[in-house]
Amino acid sequence: MRFRVVLFTLLLVPGGVVAQAPIGYPVANLAQVMRSTYFPNANIIFDVQMRDPEAPAETTAPDGTVSSTFSSIYTGWQLVENAGLMLAEGSTLITLPGRLCQNGRPVPAGYDWQKYAREMTATGWAVYQAAKERNQERVAELTNDIATGCANCHSVYRDKEDRCIPDFGVTRQ
Repeated sequence: MRFRVVLFTLLLVPGGVVAQAPIGYPVANLAQVMRSTYFPNANIIFDVQMRDPEAPAETTAPDGTVSSTFSSIYTGWQLVENAGLMLAEGSTLITLPGRLCQNGRPVPAGYDWQKYAREMTATGWAVYQAAKERNQERVAELTNDIATGCANCHSVYRDKEDRCIPDFGVTRQ
């Protein structure tokens, strides 16, 4: 009997390992990930500075589209919580090996890039925690960290013609 249990266990263990397939490869380029993930979710969080998530949601006239029909399913603080989580999870997307920039160059993988990604993860998590506590003031304060995080990375990698190559103020020849 003991032999059967051991044999059965040994047969199950490899099956569990096989089920854990690798993530795969990136599909979108970095600009597409930023525009579809960070930009809209950061804006949801920025809105908390001017609008209380607990305030009744503005209604839109139904126009028959799916977006219109389901736009009010996730509202209020849940929307802010989800946006914070997406900022936190987004660093996994932007640092995924094989991701390319819009110009076809590989996404940076240096220390500063990793640092900026970790900082955004921490900020997104802090937003999530503040949103869980329904703390509008704290979420509004954290928008400064989001803006700083975006600016830090953009000043090095985005706001120049030669994107995805760090520019630390060194003049290239």
